[in-house]
Amino acid sequence: MSRIGRLPIPVPAGVSVTVDDRNTVVVKGPKGTLSQQVNPDIKVTQQGAELVLERPTDSKPHKAMHGLYRALLHNMVVGVTSGFEKSLELVGTGYRASAEGGKLTLNVGYSHPVVFEAPANITFETPAPTQIVVKGIDKQVVGSLAADIRGTRPPEPYLGKGVKYKGEHIRRKEGKAGK
Repeated sequence: MSRIGRLPIPVPAGVSVTVDDRNTVVVKGPKGTLSQQVNPDIKVTQQGAELVLERPTDSKPHKAMHGLYRALLHNMVVGVTSGFEKSLELVGTGYRASAEGGKLTLNVGYSHPVVFEAPANITFETPAPTQIVVKGIDKQVVGSLAADIRGTRPPEPYLGKGVKYKGEHIRRKEGKAGK
């Protein structure tokens, strides 16, 4: 049995989970609603306050899907209850960010500001001009958007300038003078 897939998913109070006949799982909670189409081979059942996933055989594809869908459903339950967030930092002279409404504007050394539109259920916060927090209920969207923001100006190894994740360690190089 899959070590990840065999674990039941606890469903907290205030969260409702429905599984329809086409194996689509819909999770509703205080922060919003998420849905996921599950492969028909994987059986999703709700037993009391827990979700349990079962696979038909021990073949390699079924084992892989078992753990995958368990992780996706667990992330949905966590997302609608507490949400997810990614923090980024801007390092460099004149690099700054500002969030207004559903837009994030970055000034990271280009001749023009870089603007990001917030998708549904995603919010931007800038506690300081050099800090960005991306919050949302869908872990995949939050991570992808944070990676796109980091991709506008990835940190470079000589001076360490750029957009990096909070707590990310940048491997530094010596440069020409460091013989």
